[in-house]
Amino acid sequence: LPPRHMATVVQMVEALESPSHGISGTVPALARALGACSTPGCRAVLGEPPNVPPAPPTLNQEQWLLFTQLLHHAAAAAPERGAVLAPDGSTITLGPLFAGIEVGLKRALGWPIPTIQPPIDPLYAVTITEALGTSFLLARDGDGNRATLGPGGCWDDVDNPQNYTLVGPPSPIPDAVANGAMDGVLLGAQLAQTPIPLADLLRGYYGTGNGTEKGRPPSSYRRRDFGVLMPPGKLEEEVTAMLKVLRVLPPTRELLKDVGLEEVVAVAHRAARDFTEAYVECPAIVPRCMWGARPYRGTPKLLTLPLSSIYIHHTFVPSTPCRTFTACARAMRAMQRFHQDTRGWDDIGYSFVVGSDGYLYQGRGWHWVGAHTKGYNSKGYGVGYVGDFSATLPDPDTIALVRDEFLTCAVRTGRLHPNYTLRGHRQMGHTDCPGNSLFHEIETWHGFE
Repeated sequence: LPPRHMATVVQMVEALESPSHGISGTVPALARALGACSTPGCRAVLGEPPNVPPAPPTLNQEQWLLFTQLLHHAAAAAPERGAVLAPDGSTITLGPLFAGIEVGLKRALGWPIPTIQPPIDPLYAVTITEALGTSFLLARDGDGNRATLGPGGCWDDVDNPQNYTLVGPPSPIPDAVANGAMDGVLLGAQLAQTPIPLADLLRGYYGTGNGTEKGRPPSSYRRRDFGVLMPPGKLEEEVTAMLKVLRVLPPTRELLKDVGLEEVVAVAHRAARDFTEAYVECPAIVPRCMWGARPYRGTPKLLTLPLSSIYIHHTFVPSTPCRTFTACARAMRAMQRFHQDTRGWDDIGYSFVVGSDGYLYQGRGWHWVGAHTKGYNSKGYGVGYVGDFSATLPDPDTIALVRDEFLTCAVRTGRLHPNYTLRGHRQMGHTDCPGNSLFHEIETWHGFE
């Protein structure tokens, strides 16, 4: 089948939107016919799905098979089957994406959307609030082992992605669903203001067109933009309203028959808080399997958390900041080769590496002793910015990624002590690292000593 790239989806959408395709209705309606909106809440908002039409003449057999697979209702039970890889390295489930887009289109064109009691915002209902409320509702009586959010996953091959495998026990909202839902909200809201062809919308947002390979696509800002559109109080209100709706819908009435209003509010509060912490306030970290890491050599040593220190580095080589997933993944592989083959270390030395593409990249990660700051590797995390920052600074949002998001997240998740100390590599050994410009910048950060 064609690769499960967002670029493939854009090509198929473009073909489906062509005047000769012979499909009545919009591409999102077709997605709904195939099963993209099969949950009770989504059906209450967007109506019963239309019948599945015959294969459209503008798609070849392989394209139609892939489109059907990505949106089939089984994707709701196994979200990894409905996922595609975007150019920024993130993975998106198409169901909530197309559902949000359909609500945006209906608003733009003035089509009626059913009024539901109690009132809910349809855009959030079809993307995130039903899934979020249901996930936390199902977990409330459990033994604490049921996952409510996550996990992430990895593709078998980022150049020709065919299979996406989750890296832990699945929840109703793995990372791919969370990304698809946030994108559905953002693109639905954008379409409601300015209706444009769907292929153009997706191409612009994900950066699948020519000339967008050098800069950050808007999709790499999804966490920030979703947080602006959906502050925690608003998310909590919408999850509460959605749970109240699910209490009266016949398919879900039984699930909520013994759940009082007080408990509904408590579930919504927990769901909104945990989702916001995981997907808005904490930065996305690209796992090792996504950047093509070699295995660790030997036996890694476990860190004792929380750690008390952070050590800031620059890579020096590569000297140029990486601004795309492809470039950053290549830089990670090059550094790991150098650290393992030339330096003779067990693995890439840094705990985390900071790209200028909006993402952190997992090196040794949260739990394993690194090789970044000689004599202090077991005391703190080593965080390296890709580039040479002797005379220039990283982009402002790349600075903020560590200063405002990563450090706060590390403290809140119990991995970094609240009274941590932050130092530049040069303070701990004979080196110019992290470069004069970056060093003077981190002197202004909380925790610097």
